[in-house]
Amino acid sequence: MSQQVQGVIAPGKNQPVRVETIVVPDPGPGEAVVKIQACGVCHTDLHYKQGGINDDFPFLLGHEASGIVESVGEGVTDVAPGDFVILNWRAVCGSCRACLRGRPQYCFNTHNAQQKMTLLDGTELSPALGIGAFAEKTLVAAGQCTKVDPAVSPAVAGLLGCGVMAGIGAAINTGNVGRGDSVAVIGCGGVGDAAVVGARLAGAAKIIAVDIDDRKLATARTMGATHTVNSRSQEAVEAIRELTGGNGADVVIEAVGHPETYKQAFYARDLAGTVVLVGVPTPDMTLELPLLDVFGRGGALKSSWYGDCLPSRDFPMLVDLHQQGRIDLGAFVTETIALDEVEQAFARMHEGDVLRSVVEF
Repeated sequence: MSQQVQGVIAPGKNQPVRVETIVVPDPGPGEAVVKIQACGVCHTDLHYKQGGINDDFPFLLGHEASGIVESVGEGVTDVAPGDFVILNWRAVCGSCRACLRGRPQYCFNTHNAQQKMTLLDGTELSPALGIGAFAEKTLVAAGQCTKVDPAVSPAVAGLLGCGVMAGIGAAINTGNVGRGDSVAVIGCGGVGDAAVVGARLAGAAKIIAVDIDDRKLATARTMGATHTVNSRSQEAVEAIRELTGGNGADVVIEAVGHPETYKQAFYARDLAGTVVLVGVPTPDMTLELPLLDVFGRGGALKSSWYGDCLPSRDFPMLVDLHQQGRIDLGAFVTETIALDEVEQAFARMHEGDVLRSVVEF
């Protein structure tokens, strides 16, 4: 029997979000219903609200979440009712060419629940990233549920479902930061600070945080940045080069998603260095670089999609590191809020006042 719960929807482009009654069907084959315990307010949800992803309104927002599996459909064996899980938006298929080559983190056929959640009048909802977790309960594909130690705080665990994993993975998985490397991170919001944490975890000797907000730079230092650059008062490329002996950083992580900051990342890297784009651009953005510079500088220009993570491998590992005190995931939680405070949380995010607001249920 279907259930009625409260959830946050984005009704139309740039319209204020609102709490509505959501109809959640029983799980079908390969699906699970999860009782949400916590869900972070991620910039991607704001992109959905602004129409920056697509125009499949209304959206059921929220995707950076953790909770308890309530029920599962036919054929589900990897999770069971009562399991504490982090929701992920990379449910690997196991049969595409990437999976068959042993690279499931690049799966081309990730999947979501087949059934639709709806409003009371039957209007079908588009769940953000196939999850829709600004809701008391949500329906997902069972493969989107990753079991982790239930002793971890739900508010902390949920952040691995998107932003924190994206940043840490951009450094460790995509950027392949190694011991003794120099790393620059441009953009010190939640994802950028997570990249700082990832670089420190990987053993980087020098971690340069770049932003236009001194508050964010101060926070980046607490996360592990060894140097900071305010690019309002300093030219970012020159500053990064000066801090790296005139060479540029071995790895530069762009966590803004803007052509201008990407160019800064490109020219701030050492010869044969690596640029990692983890910031999410909008569909209208374009990039122009001299092809001779692309050729002549060598190295690698990479995009990091979800931190190139494999949830079944990376989520439990990072939870373990947090519980051992080797990384402090709790430092990303600025505030906990109620379901009806998401619109205000978007405003605080836009103003740079928070790393993460987390809805707790």
